[in-house]
Amino acid sequence: MIRTATPEDVPVLHALVRDLAAYEKALDEVVVTQEQLREALFGDRPAAYAHVATADDDGGEAIGFALWFLNFSTWRGVHGIYLEDLYVRPDRRGGGHGRALLTELARICVERGYQRLEWSVLDWNAPSIAFYESLGARPQDEWTVYRLTDGALARLGSGGRGA
Repeated sequence: MIRTATPEDVPVLHALVRDLAAYEKALDEVVVTQEQLREALFGDRPAAYAHVATADDDGGEAIGFALWFLNFSTWRGVHGIYLEDLYVRPDRRGGGHGRALLTELARICVERGYQRLEWSVLDWNAPSIAFYESLGARPQDEWTVYRLTDGALARLGSGGRGA
């Protein structure tokens, strides 16, 4: 049901990323190409990793994915996993695929001595929040995510002032 993604999965991963963005009402923000995904996941220096959930009844078709990368806790002194995206096609939800993907990432953490598995969820996504909390995950309410992108990132990166 869960397996490590392969280069052959890139087209379906790209489609699933677009499906996720549409679900999150942000499809217009997706600019990633299949080539970028291939390089990030399978290039000379992979920066991210992916697992796919497959449907046993559809010849192993990928119906969901988890895309993740390593982070590091200076306080704990070890790596952790940051789950960038978790998505299961809406018509396949409730079949245990999301739980199985998270279970695989938790297994990797335990096996490798990582002490955190973290991710973000949109505050309006009540079904996902309820699912995550059912697994024992708890929100980190005291933390606020900040992000630099586009013009602000370019200005700061070129020595200018942020926004």
